[in-house]
Amino acid sequence: MWSHRARWAPWTLPLAVVLAAAGGASAGCTGMIDGTEAASTSAVGTGAGGGPAGSGGAGGGDVPTPTNFVCDPEAIPRQLPLRRLSRLQRENTLRDLARWALPGDEGETVVSVLEPMFARIPADEKIGADKHYARLSRLDQALQQEHVDAAYDLGRALGGGLVANAARLEAVVGACATNGDAADDDVCLDDFIARFGERALRRAPSAEDIAFYREVAGTAPFDTADWIDVIALLVTSPHALYFVEHGEGDGDLVPLAPYELASRLSYHFWQTMPDEELYAAARDGSLLEEGVFAAQVDRVFADPRTRQAVGSFFGEWLENSTLDELDSRVGTPVFDALRGDFEPGPDLREEMLAEIVDASIHYAYDSPGTFGELLQSRLSFARSEGLASIYGVEPWQEGESPPEVTDPARVGLITRAAYVATGSPNTRPIMKGVFLRKALLCDTIDPPPANAAANPPELSEDLTTREVVEELTGQASCTGCHTSFINPLGFATENFDSLGRTRAEQTFFDGETGEVIGSAPVDTASTPGVDYGDVTESAGAADLMGLLVASEKPHACFARQYFRFTFARMEDATLDGCALEQVDDALDDDQPLSEVLRAIALSRPFRERSFVSATTESEP
Repeated sequence: MWSHRARWAPWTLPLAVVLAAAGGASAGCTGMIDGTEAASTSAVGTGAGGGPAGSGGAGGGDVPTPTNFVCDPEAIPRQLPLRRLSRLQRENTLRDLARWALPGDEGETVVSVLEPMFARIPADEKIGADKHYARLSRLDQALQQEHVDAAYDLGRALGGGLVANAARLEAVVGACATNGDAADDDVCLDDFIARFGERALRRAPSAEDIAFYREVAGTAPFDTADWIDVIALLVTSPHALYFVEHGEGDGDLVPLAPYELASRLSYHFWQTMPDEELYAAARDGSLLEEGVFAAQVDRVFADPRTRQAVGSFFGEWLENSTLDELDSRVGTPVFDALRGDFEPGPDLREEMLAEIVDASIHYAYDSPGTFGELLQSRLSFARSEGLASIYGVEPWQEGESPPEVTDPARVGLITRAAYVATGSPNTRPIMKGVFLRKALLCDTIDPPPANAAANPPELSEDLTTREVVEELTGQASCTGCHTSFINPLGFATENFDSLGRTRAEQTFFDGETGEVIGSAPVDTASTPGVDYGDVTESAGAADLMGLLVASEKPHACFARQYFRFTFARMEDATLDGCALEQVDDALDDDQPLSEVLRAIALSRPFRERSFVSATTESEP
């Protein structure tokens, strides 16, 4: 009878080494912007940088950021050698395996035993081309000893729960396991490995597979410990822990096999294993037919489970990670004077960020719309009294029609509280500009010179924040990035205070007592330069929002970020042009978000396996 951890090592540790070698981390920190670290973001493929240095661009490359991609059908993308399941995908898979093997309350009891153990799986770190913005947890391909330990413990716990008593054993394995006839045990075990193994391994077990996995049970008759060993070994197989894809055929680029395609589709949209309908289409090979696959993409996308994946993508891509907790400065004189009778709760920051996710899901599902409509939406998805009061509306409840914000200053995404609030007494126009450049436009920003000040602009008693920033960044060494590239984007929303409320004037406070000592009108006029070389002037947020929607850069940035979310690696604008083009063209054609999000699954690269290795890191 097998029950020792030493037997696990051949299946986990060598793969850990392979995967660790294939994993990556974010680019190293090389500079500071407005008191926060900023990573050097190398161009990925060709043309990933911003405008030419010293020419009003980001100084990140020799050409402007590309706004379209070209599909070269002969190009062979570089793919991760071995991609692991994310923590969430692993958790969902174990839950679904337990519920499939043991439906009803008994299965839920097994899941309840697993739930507290999921905390042992290391959390996935958000990784991206920048240290702060547009970072995705799917890009984390690092592997630690804790991953191996957790897999072992969870495998044993799942096996133990499924066969904890004779009734469960019979329900999971069959009556042949409990009838007392040792002659039936061998056939019973083989049948169980074939059925359960198809779900655990996400492929049809071969005769060789069955022979291997039954070895740990020893010889019949089998006891409870033997069944636990078999189940545990199956759910810690490389095929269970990683996306093992061999494809069909020979060469550097081959089509995925049916089970592999079913798995890639379900984990992309559902973040868990395929359901019975997908397994059936994989089993008979029909999933490889164009019509069948397209119908399955539609079905999978329409499933409520996909909402979580869509929300995860938008939430991580558009997260303002530099937003402070909104209640962290309550009790300080200036902040208390600024907030007045407004009480920022301890969850207000998370509520602001959650609103972005809810808005995205609304336009992808509940009221299908385009990406442009999402960007320009005036609808509030504020669930709490506190956030809703900032918008001047009643709280929204899921399932109801979201209220429209009538404040004319609220003109879309860039004026949502998550992007104009700071959690401090002062606004941060520099960081607002950096966020838009890096997250929404995918521009790169070179690190500042070594002698640049690395402090946020201080709150003045007689100068507006804009005036302070202009004075702080007005020297010649800053003009290439700040005055031409960063600051103008941030200045456009200076008609919002640091709690996200609209204002026409900035109030000045005594720094010691918080006493009001004056005010001055805010200035939101700028030349944003959304597109390289564009000198169109903007009066404020409404004009800037219009320039963003008119530009193709947010579309290209969406395509890049969604590619990373889909394939768990950084893109190469040339080699990955086919997948990028599919999404970018759908956006340029103003297709609904639901169509855009499905477009990448319908692309040829989604259904192929490349054997040319890549990493998760951006490449020079």
